[in-house]
Amino acid sequence: MSSSVISFSDARIMGGDNAVIHGFNMSVAPGELVYIIGRVGTGKTSIIRTIMAENPLGGGEGEVCGYDLNAIRPSEIPFLRRRLGVVFQDFQLLMDRSVEKNLEFVLRATGWKSGIEARISEVLEAVGMQTKAHKMPYQLSGGEQQRVAIARAILNDPELILADEPTGNLDTETAEGILQLLSRIGREKGTAIVMVTHNIGICERYPGRIFVCADESCTERVQDSQEPIELLI
Repeated sequence: MSSSVISFSDARIMGGDNAVIHGFNMSVAPGELVYIIGRVGTGKTSIIRTIMAENPLGGGEGEVCGYDLNAIRPSEIPFLRRRLGVVFQDFQLLMDRSVEKNLEFVLRATGWKSGIEARISEVLEAVGMQTKAHKMPYQLSGGEQQRVAIARAILNDPELILADEPTGNLDTETAEGILQLLSRIGREKGTAIVMVTHNIGICERYPGRIFVCADESCTERVQDSQEPIELLI
């Protein structure tokens, strides 16, 4: 078993019935911050969906949190996803229940039977939302909703957080707070973070490895490259 949280070798990434990326190689260690950048339609989100085992691997090798994506059975996919946390651009909170009930729903769905209230309190405190447990999502600002989404993502103490444009619907100041929060989680917990983003400024303020999607490929930018990031996409 690989010591990497994510490992792809000569992988073919599918978008529906078609391959969108060929020859994809990526290895992500615990605690690493990795960005995936590129123009719309170049396969960034397809990579995230493949990591989640939502899209099948079209060829090559892929392993996520110890699960071989070529051999994973449908019954194993929920167990893989318990080891992941996912943060979406549009939050994807359940609007008919409170913050607390949103988190409780996830815990019960992933097999928790005791310690639920304590865990909810713990993650809300970690994201600075401990006073908002009884609020409904529509009573919160966009930034607050995203903090709840991050709390949801870390409920099961994941090895990996997948963040798909997590600041795309937020103003600059609010986005900065979300990035600081994700960065802190990565540092303190040793959680690997893979983030899809169009915001080049993020990559400059919070340095990490950068993969660039273009022309049906996704390759890592050479570290210490003098080429401006904005010219790569």
